[in-house]
Amino acid sequence: MRSILSAILLLALAAPAAAQQVVFVVRHAERADTDAGGAAMMTTDPDLSAAGKARAEALATMLKDARIAAIYTTQYKRTKQTAEPLAKALGLTPVEVNSRDVAGVIEKLKTGENAMIVGHSNSVGAIIEQLGVPEPVALTDDEYDNLFIVVRGEKPTLVRLHFR
Repeated sequence: MRSILSAILLLALAAPAAAQQVVFVVRHAERADTDAGGAAMMTTDPDLSAAGKARAEALATMLKDARIAAIYTTQYKRTKQTAEPLAKALGLTPVEVNSRDVAGVIEKLKTGENAMIVGHSNSVGAIIEQLGVPEPVALTDDEYDNLFIVVRGEKPTLVRLHFR
């Protein structure tokens, strides 16, 4: 997995300056309030489960060398806890954005620096669409292992990976 990610980053960084920004978009990791089938129960702001914490650590290990300069999370604990291991490894303080303000998140990316956005099953697709990717992305409530990599430029490129 890391070799695939490394290849993607090398291609992105070898592109012209205007196309160098890479945005990593993930859904938060597993919630502590899911049933045995992975369906969410009715808790407003749950923590991550043990599996979710392990997934967040795996994400940090995978992305620690991706030259990420900014991390964006929503106001919910599960997105903050998903980003926490990577933020700690990089010495970054995640920026909180409103989960319903996709345009506001995209506006923050105008710095051109590589970034990670931790969203939700109902916002990841909208974020990717606003990044200019034409193919639609939809997640179900039980999908936690997707890592979307958007290489921005005149014609954005989307790579979809799965991680544990």
